Amino acid sequence: MTSTASERRAFAHKINRTVAAEVRKQVTRDYGSPQMNKKRGSAHHPLPLTEVVEPVDFEEYVSSHAPGVEPGPLRQLMEFPQDDLELLHLDKECITLEPPLPEEEDSLDPRVRDALAVYTDDWLVIQRKYQRYSTTYSPHNSERQRERQRGLVKQTFELDEAAAAERQDDQDDAKRRSVSLDETPRGSWASSIFDLKNSSPDALLPSVLERTAAEDMDRRNTEARLQGRHSDLLGLYPPPDEDEAVERCSAIEVPKEHCGQRIMVKCLSLKFEIEIEPIFGTLALYDVKEKKKISENFYFDLNSDQMKGLLKPHTPHIAISTLARSAIFSITYPSADIFLVIKLEKVLQQGDIGECCEPYMVMKESDSSKHKEKLEKLRLQAEQSCNRLGRFRMPFAWTAIHLLNIVSSVGGLDRSDPDSDSERKGHGTWNERKKKGFERMSVGDDMCNFATFRPATLTVTNFFKQEGDRLSDEDLYKFLADMRRPSSVLRRLRPVTAQLKIDISPAPDSPHYCLSPELLHVKPYPDLRVRPTKDVLEFPARYVYTPHTTYRNLLYVYPQSLNFSSRQGSVRNIAVKVQFMAGEDPSQALPVIFGKSSCAEFMNEAYSPIIYHNKSPEFYEEMKMKIPANLTDNHHLLFTFYHISCQPKQNTPLESPVGYTWIPLMQHGRLRTGSFSLPVSVEKPPPSYSVLTPDVQLPGMKWVDNHKGVFNVEVTAASSVHTQDPHLDKFFTLVYVLEEYSFPFRLKDVIITEANMEGELKASMSALRGALLDTCVRFLHQLLNKLIQLIVYPPVIAGQIVNLGRTAFEAMALLVNQIHKNLEGNQDQHGRNNLLASYIQYCFRLPTAEPAVPPTEQWAARSSLHLSRSKSISNSNPDLASTPISPDEEVQRIIGSKGIDRSHSWVNSAYAPGGSRSVIRRNPNSSCELKQANDRSCNRMSAFLDSVALFSVPTRQIAKKLLHEELALQWVVSTSTVREAALQQAWFFFQLMTKSMAHHLFLTSKLDVPRRQRFPDRFVDDIAALVCAISADIAGRYHKDVELVERLNSSLAFFLNELLSLMDRGFVFNLIRSYYKQIANKLHTAQNPSSLNALRMDFTRISLQSRALCHPQSAMLHSQPSSLPFPLHLLHHLTGTEAGWNIQDN
Repeated sequence: MTSTASERRAFAHKINRTVAAEVRKQVTRDYGSPQMNKKRGSAHHPLPLTEVVEPVDFEEYVSSHAPGVEPGPLRQLMEFPQDDLELLHLDKECITLEPPLPEEEDSLDPRVRDALAVYTDDWLVIQRKYQRYSTTYSPHNSERQRERQRGLVKQTFELDEAAAAERQDDQDDAKRRSVSLDETPRGSWASSIFDLKNSSPDALLPSVLERTAAEDMDRRNTEARLQGRHSDLLGLYPPPDEDEAVERCSAIEVPKEHCGQRIMVKCLSLKFEIEIEPIFGTLALYDVKEKKKISENFYFDLNSDQMKGLLKPHTPHIAISTLARSAIFSITYPSADIFLVIKLEKVLQQGDIGECCEPYMVMKESDSSKHKEKLEKLRLQAEQSCNRLGRFRMPFAWTAIHLLNIVSSVGGLDRSDPDSDSERKGHGTWNERKKKGFERMSVGDDMCNFATFRPATLTVTNFFKQEGDRLSDEDLYKFLADMRRPSSVLRRLRPVTAQLKIDISPAPDSPHYCLSPELLHVKPYPDLRVRPTKDVLEFPARYVYTPHTTYRNLLYVYPQSLNFSSRQGSVRNIAVKVQFMAGEDPSQALPVIFGKSSCAEFMNEAYSPIIYHNKSPEFYEEMKMKIPANLTDNHHLLFTFYHISCQPKQNTPLESPVGYTWIPLMQHGRLRTGSFSLPVSVEKPPPSYSVLTPDVQLPGMKWVDNHKGVFNVEVTAASSVHTQDPHLDKFFTLVYVLEEYSFPFRLKDVIITEANMEGELKASMSALRGALLDTCVRFLHQLLNKLIQLIVYPPVIAGQIVNLGRTAFEAMALLVNQIHKNLEGNQDQHGRNNLLASYIQYCFRLPTAEPAVPPTEQWAARSSLHLSRSKSISNSNPDLASTPISPDEEVQRIIGSKGIDRSHSWVNSAYAPGGSRSVIRRNPNSSCELKQANDRSCNRMSAFLDSVALFSVPTRQIAKKLLHEELALQWVVSTSTVREAALQQAWFFFQLMTKSMAHHLFLTSKLDVPRRQRFPDRFVDDIAALVCAISADIAGRYHKDVELVERLNSSLAFFLNELLSLMDRGFVFNLIRSYYKQIANKLHTAQNPSSLNALRMDFTRISLQSRALCHPQSAMLHSQPSSLPFPLHLLHHLTGTEAGWNIQDN
């Protein structure tokens, strides 16, 4: 039934039909309280929507309106917690029982010293206690909403009961209709009486007519309100849209070493048809597609005690670490082309490989009666060979397992493969350890998940005999590629029959009794007497972009080939002995070579396997070594070539030296790695040979094949100390030369002296852009630390303080931008790279230890005359010099009494206090434009001498700067590509500045100092100029560089939000006002004003987050999106924004 207007009830005529837009306009017209109107003047004039009003002096307002002066229920909203900032030193997690440190404690190489400082220092985290209440790091999402509502009582409202009430009324009507309707017609007075008589009485209200005191009534009401009260009232608040939570920041991961998917391989047994001699095995992973060995070797020994006893004279001591039979392999880039290659070796004996393999192919232990005499003869020969040649090995056989067959979706090996069968076990219970943020696998590699496959026990039955002329890795890759073909050539060869039983499974998260690649005990390790499992070091197939966080310094030597075809004499059974020499005396061979299986843990020499009667052998050996921490120019690898006499002959030694060559490991400050083709000397090297390369034609020496390169060897390093990149090595070497003041220094063809040191160092910093990205990332923490140190402590060369701030800032900006461009998959929603963010969050700290002062400069620091003639180069303009300081106390008193003439020094007099263009920070209510601060910043120099040196008597000539001041200044004066690179990664420099500021406040105990006195005026000028410039970039480039402007906008907002905890909040509100004004001015001519409005709203949500102002007890209230701790009109007045615009846009 439709009601007309005349039939409406009376209250309906009084409903206000004004639309929301008219309400907003009315609020805009009537904006402002009487008190604020009185401040502005007697007449209140409405402001245009884009007008930006002057903010109030926040610090003055808070100090004059203390919480005790204005008591009330909202008093805590006016308080800011004094203990919000806290500095935490967090212990780094050490996964091993022993810390990974070098054994040498004295005379550490400067590279090792710096690396240890990075890897052993605690994490330095500056934390805000009440940050957890903010939506920045505690997002109010659906999952958290359900968690908060878990303990709440379900609420029932009248609206929810409407349907139930209607159903109850229908039931009552039916009951009433069941009575005689003729006697009591519906709607009559009798019906009402009937209802009244049949209704139940209401419960009586006790004490309703009693007199009660007002105080008791208030107390009862208070108690009643507290009963059944929600513990989390705002838990019912609906969560915001995930896409609109612009103020949210993803949690920053703690830096840690890279770890790929891990598989465990257990070697259970190895049996041949005949058992006559000990056999030794080696496991390694190879990637056929990349043609790369992707793991170091794992050596195992499955021989019986009887076979091991044959070698007892050669192995008097066996370390438990060499008895491992299980290994854990890491795979960063799983693919269908990875093979587990198994190689077998035996003790050297007379005869080539084919002759030695023949008995294993034709004889069986079951036919012992038939071949009894032959078996006894073979055992006797093996015993004699072990007794005489037990130190030497020869290649024997090999096979490979295609890992795709283990982890394929089918869950089993290829049953058509005659080389192996499988015995399946139950499902594993281990979690996936795949590293996030790396390159995604191709579609064909999706099935290669080495973390969740079913464990498998394999019995490998067939091995292929090694061929003496096809032992190189290139030949191995051809064999592995051939194994994947259905008609494999290898399958048609007669195999060496054996049974190798191994177990392959996903590695547990925390395996027991595990040894690291450095043979350190990995936690948990309950019993040191248990046979260990070895963690095998991975050589990733492609680049891995993860910074080093632990000390590692390993060297791998791979002899590849030797050509002695032109060598005169009996040179056939050739063995290569490798030694790591600390000097030229034979006794200086270092015991740093890792043992293989069933031997000592470390040895001072290692031999390659021997190819019988081959003058040009190929090698596949891997020799693993520890690099000493005090590496010098005398350390070198010495290769000695021996002819081994397999048959005992009278007057014939077992081993005869037939050649020598070497590799100096340190040259021009660099660790020498790579591929080498070395000439071999027939005679022993002369004295002082170790500092030269064998390429040098030394007088009186006789060389094989007329000094040609006849020995090929590859040397690689897995080191978190030595970068192995020429650009990084040159930069670090020059820094160490400067720190130790070791002039002159030869760097390749250049002699580094005091005269050219500055130019060479700046050139090396500029050349860092040419370094490999993965190397820069791996040494990211050391590299950034050194650049920061050069900014904070400008070096002193020949009595002059050399400015490197600009060059270091440029190198840092380009490096950070390069990392951002190439690692886009490792960024959060605000474009922040996790590697860089984790460095700032955990690793970065202000350098507090000054660099060592050279002896000549220590004397210069005591000479005031020398100092008076030195010059300090400006940081913002290197072409200008400032008047140096003098340590003379009388001169200092004169300076203090007469004042300092700054007209030709740091700041022009117009910018001095009281000048026509004085710093805006001195009067936050001033109406002068922040652009003046920009003008001042671009025409002045750094303040480090003004604040540190001019008013103090130096004890040494090392000037210390403040990083945040230098970053702000260099950013303001930067131009072209450097400025663009800094803009691209503005968040990095903003976060670096804010942590530097906070750390500086802790170091100088200035957290209790009034905010206006925490930072110098010139730094405030730089911040103002920087914010003005970036705001202009946002307003001017929003339609051209959308992605950049969005990142820049959020970065600036987060920066200002951080400043609210550190600086004068009135000054920060002035910066926000400057941003609003520039955006508002652009709105008049903007082609797409909605984009600018969206940027401004995101800026508001981020910069005015509650944690910057609120009291911790009221933080739960302010953690809601867009909630603010002050009344709306007061907050808008503080920030200088006009209320009408905000209401309209919200």
